[in-house]
Amino acid sequence: MQGKTVATQPGRRTRRGAPPAPALNREVIIAAALGIIDEDGLDAFSLRALAQKLGVYPTAVYWYVPNRNEMMAGIVAHILGKVSVKSRRREWQQSLRDLFDNFRAAVAAHPNAAPLIGTAVVSNTAMDFGFVEHVLSILSRAGLSGADLVAGYNSIIATLVGFSAQEYASMPKEDPMAWQVIVQKRLLELDQNAFPILAANLRLLSNKAFILRWQNGVEAPLESSYLTYITIVIDGIDALAKRSAK
Repeated sequence: MQGKTVATQPGRRTRRGAPPAPALNREVIIAAALGIIDEDGLDAFSLRALAQKLGVYPTAVYWYVPNRNEMMAGIVAHILGKVSVKSRRREWQQSLRDLFDNFRAAVAAHPNAAPLIGTAVVSNTAMDFGFVEHVLSILSRAGLSGADLVAGYNSIIATLVGFSAQEYASMPKEDPMAWQVIVQKRLLELDQNAFPILAANLRLLSNKAFILRWQNGVEAPLESSYLTYITIVIDGIDALAKRSAK
């Protein structure tokens, strides 16, 4: 026989004998929403599914998070909350590497949210200005100011979002094995006369280069390419700073 429903707090539902649920608040709601995305993917997320997981009526969720956009913004802010942890190292280059490494690790921990992070981090009502300040402080230490500071900042944000969002981009959900076979078959049947450089380097590029992959960063991380990428970016910032100093 099922237990009777009892009231715990407004909008909350539970049953006699069930363990007490955590008090409902914004942090609990955001964590539960991220849990759904981690388990089932971004497309599976809905406020109705979230309310069901929390054991509350949808109106209770709206009390703390008024709409889906605010929910998505809160999830991104939660994921990236520790990205800009201050580095004890004094060199701006290492601080920038720490920022890149922390961002990629945050995305890797929640790969199903990668498409959301890629779009929301660019303009997010829930992001702490401390993140922006952290990036600007690194670039200021590098010697950038004025228009070069703006250009450097935009380059860093593009670097953070671009590589990781692509590396952990979602793979097709419908019959993924068949899709992988199709991608590999197309590469094997490549016209070597039409694409000689691609054909000559196909073994190196297959599943290790954007556009030519059938797995994402969860199964085939692009660690070496990422390290090279951030080295190029840091060298570029250094060159820009030296040019500004002249």
